Amino acid sequence: MWPSSQIPRPWLRWYEPGVPAELDIPDIPVTRLLDDAARRRPRNTALVFFGRRIRYRQLRTAVNRFAAGLHRLGVQPGDRVALILPNCPQFVIAFFGTLRRGAIPVPHNPLYTEEEMRHQLADCEARVAVVLDRSYATLDAIGDKVAVEHVVVTSLLDFLPPLKRLALRLPLVQMRERRAKLTTEVPSDAGLLRFAEMQRPSQRRVRQYRLDPAKHLAAIQYTGGTGGEHKGAMLTHRNLIANAYQQQAWDTAGRDGGEVTLAVLPLFHSFGLVICMIAPVMRAGTVVLLPRYNSDHVVKALRRHRPTIFPGVPRLYDNVLDSPRLDPGDLDSVRIFISGGSELPPATADRLEVLGGDRLIQAYGLTEASPAVLANPLGGGARNTTMGVPLPMTDALIVDPDEPTRVLPYGEPGELVVRGPQVFAGYWNAPLATAQALSKGWLRTGDIAVMDEIGFVTVLERRRDVIKVSGFSVFPSEVEEVLRRHPAVFDCAVVSARDERRGERAVAYVVEHPAYPFSADELHRHCERFLSHYKVPTAFIPCTDLPRNLAGKVIRHELREGASQPSPRS
Repeated sequence: MWPSSQIPRPWLRWYEPGVPAELDIPDIPVTRLLDDAARRRPRNTALVFFGRRIRYRQLRTAVNRFAAGLHRLGVQPGDRVALILPNCPQFVIAFFGTLRRGAIPVPHNPLYTEEEMRHQLADCEARVAVVLDRSYATLDAIGDKVAVEHVVVTSLLDFLPPLKRLALRLPLVQMRERRAKLTTEVPSDAGLLRFAEMQRPSQRRVRQYRLDPAKHLAAIQYTGGTGGEHKGAMLTHRNLIANAYQQQAWDTAGRDGGEVTLAVLPLFHSFGLVICMIAPVMRAGTVVLLPRYNSDHVVKALRRHRPTIFPGVPRLYDNVLDSPRLDPGDLDSVRIFISGGSELPPATADRLEVLGGDRLIQAYGLTEASPAVLANPLGGGARNTTMGVPLPMTDALIVDPDEPTRVLPYGEPGELVVRGPQVFAGYWNAPLATAQALSKGWLRTGDIAVMDEIGFVTVLERRRDVIKVSGFSVFPSEVEEVLRRHPAVFDCAVVSARDERRGERAVAYVVEHPAYPFSADELHRHCERFLSHYKVPTAFIPCTDLPRNLAGKVIRHELREGASQPSPRS
């Protein structure tokens, strides 16, 4: 790679006034952010959960009690604690409480199947699991296949305000019946506890375990697995602190103690973890927690809590804007819409920009970078057809994918590589994968991108998704963009299929528009008008929907597995 002194930084001209290119990132544990917020603004609301408000001083107390509970269970610094929870106060308490003890939180999706959960729990060797009651059966089914010694069970009902019908719209009688049912469904034994038992007052003073922020892990965050694999990205305290500071420096208009973040994105995902929890805590802001997407709950939260920051993925924004309950004024309080996770479609961007063009920014990140790497400028200058420019203290280059030491000129597509204090320490139990991803501090993102002369980066494709037809590269996004111009195409995804003669060929999965009949021959002729012959899909497969992960990205490996063998247009 280029020496640091020779790396071009044309994007610096686009920084907002007051945004420094370099930051003084302190060597502190992540829990210091919570301690500082509780000291500065103890009475500020930290969390809102369906009407239940938890102040910063209360949150710090709950975190300390959880850490003491882990100590009673014999959890040692460096042990892993699995968090199998949706967005709820228990996630926040358990995450910071685990860090207080010096242990490592490992977030998991509570909707995982037995196979997915077994793989991750066995890989990280978690000693303790904090699990939602609805997910307990899955954990119990794999109990003898993993090394979990203690299970802490909790319910979304545990933190609801008393005498109110909230999250699940359950009457009080049904709530009591649910608690009674849980008591019979979840057995009580020496290795199983209720979350309330982890909140018992402790006689001993709880102190932060002393650690080296640059070396000690603050999370093992499993990658989304859109390519079929799940690897645990090791994020240090310094990684997460650095990314929080980078985001704060980017948002010069942010007010300490005055921001309200709507947390619909899952906290067990790296995007939600930092932007919806760690960064708001750094500013002593309020986090409005929603355990899952529900259009009624989102609209009510917008109307009642008036969030100033609304992170989301494009499909989430579309669903909110399509809600018949949404009034135009419900979004007036939002100062920033931060779109990430997947490419922002022009139609979605247009709808959001009608609400205020300088409030929407598209950003780019990946789990291995804690996650934010690129973002569009705030307050004007955004080019939301791109992923933006590098955050402070972040370098980005476009290199030859087959010869990564060769930097490519502006405008030429290649692999995006990045370097900065937010780049992870490697993959858990995967030294070979770590060596393939990291080289002298540079992270190979695996994304094919181009950078223009003034530093804006446009991501074209995942490297593994590029289709090689007779040696020619076919970018699925290019073919998909052409397909979406046809009125019969409501949604689509292009993937590779094996071809004995050409190596690979393009296959298109098409979700047809309900008002237009599907015709493969017509789509083929349409593609021939705009694409070179080797880019035209050889098959057009109708489907009712495309498989997507929680970030809204198409899970292409599932489509590749189902792609038909060589055949004429389907």
